[in-house]
Amino acid sequence: MFELNNTFITMIVTTSTHLEGYKVTEHLGVIRGITVRSRGVGGNFLGGLQTIFGGRNSIYTELCEQARQEAYNLMILHAQEVGATAVINMRYDANEVMQGVTEVLAYGTAVKVSKVDL
Repeated sequence: MFELNNTFITMIVTTSTHLEGYKVTEHLGVIRGITVRSRGVGGNFLGGLQTIFGGRNSIYTELCEQARQEAYNLMILHAQEVGATAVINMRYDANEVMQGVTEVLAYGTAVKVSKVDL
């Protein structure tokens, strides 16, 4: 769940190919959210210092987490645009576009689901 323009957006999302307790009633196709991020000079400097001393690199961890969250949120918006009530088989991918510039992709299959009475 995330907030966009003072509206909370929720969507069922799973990495599985099915949802326990739900029946897929319609497949709407592949949806995605893409963001491209680069490291700034300050981030590179501080991240480089953390690399020298070893251990967890909080600068780069935060950058990666923000990029994944943005790609995920964009994927949810795309799913809503096509009328989905859920996303199945969700995945992340990342590619370096050029040195210091990374594309992060969140994607999955947009579906409509209905709750199954057990």
